[in-house]
Amino acid sequence: MAGGAAKAERRRPVDVEGLAGDRALLGRAGTAERVADILRDRIAEGYFPPGARLSEESIGGALGVSRNTLREAFRLLTHERLLVHRLNRGVFVRVVTVEDLADIYRVRLLVECAAVRGLGQGPYDEGTRATIGAIEAAVRSGETAVRERAWQKLSTANIRFHQGVAALAGSPRTDELMRGVLAELRLVFHVMDDPRRFHAPYLTRNRQIVEALEDGDAAAAEQLLRSYLEDSLAQLSGAYARLIAEG
Repeated sequence: MAGGAAKAERRRPVDVEGLAGDRALLGRAGTAERVADILRDRIAEGYFPPGARLSEESIGGALGVSRNTLREAFRLLTHERLLVHRLNRGVFVRVVTVEDLADIYRVRLLVECAAVRGLGQGPYDEGTRATIGAIEAAVRSGETAVRERAWQKLSTANIRFHQGVAALAGSPRTDELMRGVLAELRLVFHVMDDPRRFHAPYLTRNRQIVEALEDGDAAAAEQLLRSYLEDSLAQLSGAYARLIAEG
């Protein structure tokens, strides 16, 4: 493990009292999948930061679920590369490596660009128009977040933008894949000192992409998107590598 990752995992266990409010989300059947959904959202929000140790006793007590249910939820999230189990040490939120980051963007380039390319030229069907509408709404949400200087909301809006782009493929399996990929990417942004500068400059480019989609020009949208992702990786990977090296 990289030195920075090892240092990050020496943090004290995080406070889990806030999870008590999530118990209602489980309903009567506190299934592992539902527990995993809650923990996934909390990890994406930064409630459990990268390197944090997750206590079975504390989290199980806060959510009111059995140890077996919680362990199965941990297993699911480990499979999604959001958690990692360290022998004789416990379960931790993963600290993404620089190599992981490059691979995340490799997947994004393959999936997001292919989703746009598959549209061809308009006119689009009703489902595609609705998805483009959701993408445009994510852009507007990001623009509002910038005006309000709400940088966490900007990050969330940007994730929704890219989820919408992947959704243009019309594939539930692709949607599921991208949900995990983008959740893993958020682990990177939770380590960054100033995530604002990695989101705000790309908002204008989000607007250009959605306008190309609205105009029925998928080829232009794909070109803009590919350039966007390549530039984003170049900017983010250098800064992230320095932070990991510094520990």
